[in-house]
Amino acid sequence: MILLVGLGNPGKEYEQTRHNVGFMAVDELIRRYPFSAFKSKFKGEIADGEISGQKVMILKPMTYMNLSGESVLAVCSFYKIKPENVIVFHDDMDLPVGKIKVKQGGGSGGHNGIKSIDSNLGANYVRVRIGVGKPALKEQVVSWVLSKFGSEDKKVLDDLLYKIAENMPVLIEKDGSYFLNKMK
Repeated sequence: MILLVGLGNPGKEYEQTRHNVGFMAVDELIRRYPFSAFKSKFKGEIADGEISGQKVMILKPMTYMNLSGESVLAVCSFYKIKPENVIVFHDDMDLPVGKIKVKQGGGSGGHNGIKSIDSNLGANYVRVRIGVGKPALKEQVVSWVLSKFGSEDKKVLDDLLYKIAENMPVLIEKDGSYFLNKMK
């Protein structure tokens, strides 16, 4: 079984913000593939379904970003999902809007949701870093990630999320390089 995790913060005030791009990515997967309705379990919202014949669970932790790892660990422990079968979608300020990177393992890059998952699960899972751009000043980081995308950036992001969903079978088959090539 594969666990797809979208990182974000719960609540209306955070919907469609840069920090919630992980939630947006898994919501696009739910729209595109056959999944159950979300159920509240494991400190998150969880849905099960199938992508290209592979059983898949989608998790949106409802713990707020800094404690996301608690929810991920609870699901992995209950369903006996190995870290290498976990794919996490999250925002990345070091990438411009519309760009993504995929890799297994590595550091957190200062992302508190990733830090939490690393401390609960270890670092041997796949990360899909989705670019949200960077503010002009370091002091603007918090307000930047909690802001909504402008109309031009939103169009670019929507196209990217569509491509991610369209090519998800490739990533589930653990071919991150080919997946990235399909994103171009």
